[in-house]
Amino acid sequence: MDDILTLLDPDRVEFPDTSHALTDPNGLLAVGGDLTSDWLLAAYRKGIFPWFSDDQPILWWSPSPRCVVAPQSLSFSRSLRKLIRKQRFTVTFDRAFEEVMRGCAAPRADDEGTWITDDMHDAYVEMHGQGHAHSVEVWLDNELVGGLYGLSIGRVFFGESMFHRATDASKVAFAHLVRQLARWGCELIDCQVTNPHLNSLGAQEVSREVFEERLADGVSQPPFPAPWPGAPDADLFIENP
Repeated sequence: MDDILTLLDPDRVEFPDTSHALTDPNGLLAVGGDLTSDWLLAAYRKGIFPWFSDDQPILWWSPSPRCVVAPQSLSFSRSLRKLIRKQRFTVTFDRAFEEVMRGCAAPRADDEGTWITDDMHDAYVEMHGQGHAHSVEVWLDNELVGGLYGLSIGRVFFGESMFHRATDASKVAFAHLVRQLARWGCELIDCQVTNPHLNSLGAQEVSREVFEERLADGVSQPPFPAPWPGAPDADLFIENP
């Protein structure tokens, strides 16, 4: 099938089939549309996500292969489990969503994070207010030192970004998220595009076809508890040391 980049009508929430996504750059599917909750929910249900810079229009992506995590089968290193059981950090849910987004958007040595534009920030804050977007916060001495955020639909969590200001803080956030989601019956976390940090946490790559099959099943399942509790279950790393 020929690669086609589709221009989206902002007044009509509709995406092309992901089979039309470009191979170079990998996964670029469409341009335009809007960042309202209707657009974002429709996109994520199809495995499509926005990713663009300040000087670009809204770009929508569906890369293949896809980076994913299976919470039910993921195990963590002994050193990370030991660190968590020391309770050096305090972990919460949805306590500081905007602060986490700002932490993820802050400039980094590798230039990651700059894609979280003001428009993206506002869109996900709105989604958080509607109960679709969630954050995990990691605190040290009452200071936010790491976290992550993403969206949930059905039994699928779509990870967007993570950050840390203290060693291993983002790993601690991720581990608590995975264990809590597994307890809630989640079978798929979408991590979008692979990178060394995600690989070190146990993420794997699957084809677009496999991803979309698992996605379709997951988003049709009953949702996670709403609202999320203020903190993960206290025994997550006691039952599975």
